[in-house]
Amino acid sequence: MKNIITIQHTQSIHHTNGMVGSWTDWELSALGVQQANRIGEKLKTELSEKEFVMYSSDLLRAKQTAKIIGEHLGIVPVFRSELRERNLGKCCGKSVKWLRENLETEEKTVDDKLFSDAESRRDEWNRLKPFFDGIIAENDENIIIVSHGDLLSIFNTMFLGLDIESINAFEIFGLAGGVSYMFENDNGKRFIKKISDMSYIA
Repeated sequence: MKNIITIQHTQSIHHTNGMVGSWTDWELSALGVQQANRIGEKLKTELSEKEFVMYSSDLLRAKQTAKIIGEHLGIVPVFRSELRERNLGKCCGKSVKWLRENLETEEKTVDDKLFSDAESRRDEWNRLKPFFDGIIAENDENIIIVSHGDLLSIFNTMFLGLDIESINAFEIFGLAGGVSYMFENDNGKRFIKKISDMSYIA
């Protein structure tokens, strides 16, 4: 049995100022800090009888979310670059308006790159895959992952056993502060119990 909880980082400054997130290090907003504390408080009640390990993206907004939640749960997060948001290349540090006005390639498939130096969705998949395979294979039964919307959409697809090309047709996407619960039973069958549950930040 393996229990996995994924958490999309809470509100960041880039959600409020029109800037691109990606690999730029934005801090949480004041509201984002409050949201992370609410998630931590609620998870502490739910998970009081289980021991979890926590992995987090090493980008600042995810690190802050993970640290706050970890303080409530008595967990020290392990920061992993594999859990970063998709790298959008030259538009990092630019505004969303700039991105739209200077887009080099329209994204139609998982192999398209918005900019020549950006990651495609397939690149992002290949970056995450060794980490994903590792946590599925390791002995830890209870795992929390704090990451970003685009990356967690890739994670959801992997967990369901789908291939990367399926994202050309559909994907399971979440929102900032969303909490998802999934588990794999002893027979290897996988279940998703909650997807991007926003009640944790309410």
